[in-house]
Amino acid sequence: QVQLVESGGGLVQAGGSLRLSCAASGRTFSSYTLGWFRQTPGKEREFVAAITWSGGSTYNADSVKGRFTISRDNAKNTVYLQMNSLKPEDTAVYYCAADPLPKKYPSTATTMYPYWGQGTQVTVSS
Repeated sequence: QVQLVESGGGLVQAGGSLRLSCAASGRTFSSYTLGWFRQTPGKEREFVAAITWSGGSTYNADSVKGRFTISRDNAKNTVYLQMNSLKPEDTAVYYCAADPLPKKYPSTATTMYPYWGQGTQVTVSS
């Protein structure tokens, strides 16, 4: 069983920055494929960013390219999402997700991640 706990959400003005963290349990964290997703009321959960087990391959949604960066620290069992130049449309609940299987390329599909955190709210004011 993998447990994920997000932190770092909050209220920020447009143009500001936040860094989300997701601490994971599991002795084989270094083999996990990890992703960040977000969801707003009435909409489906959407892909934001993902990273492979080694950190050698990352993928970002077009809407966040050049602004968000995903990274991981396997020694701390933690994955991060650095969010810069935030926009009001980035307002959402952000979720961390884990796929225990090491992948050459990270998936953007929610169905490929069996483990999820509880989410952290990010609100960007205009």
